[in-house]
Amino acid sequence: MTITDQIVDLLENHGGDLYFGEQVTEKEHALQAAYFAEKDGAKPELVAAALLHDIGHLLHGLGEDVAEQGIDGKHEDVGAEWLDGHFAPEIVDCVRLHVDSKRYLTATEPGYLEGLSEASLKSLELQGGPFTADEVKAFEAAEPHFQVALQVRRWDDQAKVVGLEVPGVEHYRMLLESLAIQK
Repeated sequence: MTITDQIVDLLENHGGDLYFGEQVTEKEHALQAAYFAEKDGAKPELVAAALLHDIGHLLHGLGEDVAEQGIDGKHEDVGAEWLDGHFAPEIVDCVRLHVDSKRYLTATEPGYLEGLSEASLKSLELQGGPFTADEVKAFEAAEPHFQVALQVRRWDDQAKVVGLEVPGVEHYRMLLESLAIQK
């Protein structure tokens, strides 16, 4: 089974749980993030990153109530590790950095924190809260893809609209296949 087939299977067959504390499913959330990326004219790599940013939730097996138990499942690391070697570093880094991007934006952008959903605020607390000034500097210095990861984060934040009609998983199959590293 190719990586694309595995992704499609995960989203189609395991993406039906409600996305942590929100009123959309994991699958709806992923598809909406990719839709918003496409709508904004993002390049294919960022559309893929938006689609895949939370794939770790479907892989770690901890369930969507994990945060309610006070556990950070590190889904960003789980997802990035799984995708590493199958997609370009830019895509993998956007997945790995989307949580730290929230921490960065809450520390650097006035009003960002207030715009987060209740569920996102709860997960932010488990993930370490807003970055300190030193963490902001380190993030900017150490992460070559941090700017594009911030954009993926913004699509992530938007992707919580109940009932929004967006293209299905198959719409992204060819995109993923074109970006997958052939082994």
